[in-house]
Amino acid sequence: MGSALALNIAEKGFPIAVWNRKPGVTRAFHDEAGELAERVIPTETHEELVAAIAKPRAIILMVPAGEPVDEQIAKLRPLLDEDDVIIDAGNANFHDTDRRVRALDDVGFLGIGVSGGEAGARHGPAIMGGGEKALWDRVSPILEAIAAKFEGEPCAAWMGREGAGHFVKAVHNGIEYADMQMIAEVYGVMRDGLGLKAEAIGETFARFNEGALQSYLIEISSIVASAADTHTGQPMIDLILDKAGQKGTGRWTAIEAQHLAAPIPAIEAAVVARNLSSRVAQRRAGEDMFGAAPMEIPADKVSDEMLERALIAGKVLCYAQGFDMIAAASEQFGWTLPLPEIAKVWREGCIIRSAMLDDMAAALAEDEDRNLMLAPVFARHLREGHVALRELVAIGARYGHPMPALSSGLSYFDTMRTARGTANMIQAQRDYFGEHGFERTDGIEDSHGPWHGHGV
Repeated sequence: MGSALALNIAEKGFPIAVWNRKPGVTRAFHDEAGELAERVIPTETHEELVAAIAKPRAIILMVPAGEPVDEQIAKLRPLLDEDDVIIDAGNANFHDTDRRVRALDDVGFLGIGVSGGEAGARHGPAIMGGGEKALWDRVSPILEAIAAKFEGEPCAAWMGREGAGHFVKAVHNGIEYADMQMIAEVYGVMRDGLGLKAEAIGETFARFNEGALQSYLIEISSIVASAADTHTGQPMIDLILDKAGQKGTGRWTAIEAQHLAAPIPAIEAAVVARNLSSRVAQRRAGEDMFGAAPMEIPADKVSDEMLERALIAGKVLCYAQGFDMIAAASEQFGWTLPLPEIAKVWREGCIIRSAMLDDMAAALAEDEDRNLMLAPVFARHLREGHVALRELVAIGARYGHPMPALSSGLSYFDTMRTARGTANMIQAQRDYFGEHGFERTDGIEDSHGPWHGHGV
């Protein structure tokens, strides 16, 4: 992504000096830059890199998260002036970014989330900035120029101080996990339950992409399902091992949600599903012992409309959870995260870009404190879709099709529309064994039950 981002910057008319720990890589990059090479200055040492940049300098790091970032900062720091700024554009943990901002009192530091993969970095990513506003304002002309555009508006914005940009990027990736997992669950129903061939599944996703589900992830699901392997001619999707990788951002989102007491069950379920996907040998042993879980589903029980409506409902719910988590972090960390702007930044360039995000931006601008599922446009989607989601999850349970993200989304929906739940039983239990007390519904101040004193 670093080389793609550098070419994007050069293409927008900005000269850029580049460095890689392997000088041969840097030289090859410059040689292959074509007409953009005249704006690219290859360097072989940190000293050459710093000397090649006009003051006040801005240096973008695109290295793996964690220790590699600290290593590069340590090498650059003695060479920089007070007015210079280091920009970490990798997938950093926002706690690390918080630490680096506080530690770098002699040089500026920004942590920015960049989404869109290599193609996005080259042609226009979504950019989520974090750090001091004055530093963002200084470099934002470049970042806005290279960002994706939605109806002419740059998909780049300042999120807040310290690690706010990297936090928003992590939640973006958490939503991405859930969205991908829900699509995969529907794919599984079509493949294993309905016996559809890969090409037919691709055609179904293509039809979904013409409606409310129009999005990058649905579009590429259609493409990958329809693609043929160049070696065998077989459907490529059928030859890929069902073991999903992850770089940690989804996991960070799930962990941080627990600290914030922010309920994101669909996202957490998607993280768990990826972890389970790596247990290939154990899953095969389970199938040998108990038989394969997915069974054939009678064709009259599942329709394309059911699958589409269920996915729409699931998508609304996972985005609602993500924005709710961002709101919780905004309050916890004093960031004043701009929810409508975040939705706008995500409208183009990023992996979760979707036709729904424009409506989400409008709904959040109307009322940032309202859960997104309660906004009229999305409440309508849920009224129209929750029955299909419920039927699909029930069919999945009946016929052995795992649906961790869709079923978690449904449970979230049902919990969020239940004014009186069952946590009163939990409070009674806690009071019995630990004398933790409880609140009463009738206003009486006695906070213990008649079992008081009988606990463990």
